[in-house]
Amino acid sequence: MVKRKVKRRKNIAVAGVFAVIKRRVKRWLLTLIACLLGIPVVLVLVFKFINPPFWGWEIARTFSPPKGYPEHSQHQWVDMSAIAKTMPLAVIASEDQRFSKHWGIDVHALISVLKNSGEDGPNRGASTITQQTAKNVFLFPSHSYVRKAYELYIALLLEAIWGKQRIMEVYLNVVEFGPGIYGVEAASQHYFGVSAKHINRYQAAQLAVVLPNPYRIQPVPMTYYVRHRVSWVLRQMRNLGAVSL
Repeated sequence: MVKRKVKRRKNIAVAGVFAVIKRRVKRWLLTLIACLLGIPVVLVLVFKFINPPFWGWEIARTFSPPKGYPEHSQHQWVDMSAIAKTMPLAVIASEDQRFSKHWGIDVHALISVLKNSGEDGPNRGASTITQQTAKNVFLFPSHSYVRKAYELYIALLLEAIWGKQRIMEVYLNVVEFGPGIYGVEAASQHYFGVSAKHINRYQAAQLAVVLPNPYRIQPVPMTYYVRHRVSWVLRQMRNLGAVSL
């Protein structure tokens, strides 16, 4: 009888310990989820009014530079009013022709990405300018479903809080146009010797075509491939006409 009571007490004690651990794990998981969902909201709100002094992609490049990355990067932030209107049109024509219509996610393109995924997750990047902005500013290089899901969540936040014009402004200021060349102002100065305000349609198309792979594609000197892509982008720009953001 005494042994049974001792055993019962031990079982109760063990059950109590497991209950405490379970509550703590549950509390920890809820806190983690709240942080993962809440921190981006705070950052998106802050960066709606303040230009990000640094961003995820730049940090990753700095601490883990790919082959060809320069010792010193180039960057100069400019407002949307200081960027030629042909530049947003060129990147929309080249990268995301439904930019003004979708809410950050192109469902058809997303399905295509998932269908062509490998065992380690998606094997190519974001399909919309909004997703690329989310990836460049808030995340780090990675090919995984977790990062992709987080990217989609932040893209929706950007659409809801920033709006199209702010998304485009930030995108054009942080995207990499060449190894260590961040933003359209630095790219315009580096490749053409003019400010982003004064680039023409052809130069805007030249810059836009490098965005899929700025480490392998350069706007100048132009190869046959770049010249062919520039011609295609210019045709798309004419078809799109003026795009309101």
